[in-house]
Amino acid sequence: MEQTFNTPAELYLGRDFTTAEAQGPRTFSSAAKAIRFAIEEAAPVALHGAMLKTAGKTYRGQELRQLYRSHSYPLARKAKTPNKTANKTANRRAA
Repeated sequence: MEQTFNTPAELYLGRDFTTAEAQGPRTFSSAAKAIRFAIEEAAPVALHGAMLKTAGKTYRGQELRQLYRSHSYPLARKAKTPNKTANKTANRRAA
């Protein structure tokens, strides 16, 4: 997949594949950018019918998550936001 991360890609998103296909693909200059959009920006329910087509291969929802988490993924990942509940608890203890 390392070489595939840099190839143009089509990303289909929807609550199921039928919906995703009906809405048509979003095109990206690289598969890595499409994966980042799917994981970081798209609504979580949209991953249920997600499909990425790039370099003659097709990847589905869970596979997209695995690619995003892989060591070979070339882009910076979005910083995780702190858990608000944990912060409130820590602040109460400090007071």
